[in-house]
Amino acid sequence: MTTIAPVVPENAPEAVQTQLQAVGRAVGFVPNMYKVMANAPATLGGYLQLQAALVRSSLSAKEREAVALAVSQVNGCDYCLAGHTFAAGKVGLAQADIASARNGDLNALTRLAQQIVQTRGHVPAAELAAARAAGVTDAQIIDVIGVAAQLTLTNYLNIIAGTPIDFPPAA
Repeated sequence: MTTIAPVVPENAPEAVQTQLQAVGRAVGFVPNMYKVMANAPATLGGYLQLQAALVRSSLSAKEREAVALAVSQVNGCDYCLAGHTFAAGKVGLAQADIASARNGDLNALTRLAQQIVQTRGHVPAAELAAARAAGVTDAQIIDVIGVAAQLTLTNYLNIIAGTPIDFPPAA
């Protein structure tokens, strides 16, 4: 059930319209999540800035999508699982890799992402050491935290808002 209605882009303030139009150009349409977030223009603006910054992070597009899937699985966000399953396919992750990412066992990054969310940041030193032993750098650890924070925002938003899913449902 939708508890926070998506903004109708044409009725939004001009600054929000501009942001939503940019999202539409990038994605091919304006997903409902952005329309819901547009109810709070400052949050939408901050989210878009974080999203743009993380594109330039130490994580590849495939790695960011895998981490997004791992975090969304732990948080139980059907909207983000659908959206990131769709996006993961677009960046070249196979269905088996998508399932592994959701389970946190695709690679050290997805394991770390799930541990960060499950422990609310209190990842045991041994787990960080295991990630480093698997080749995860300090920059990647920090960028996984950044993606986890980004996804926690959208996961909670979509769960609370009951955002209508406008991507093919995740398996």
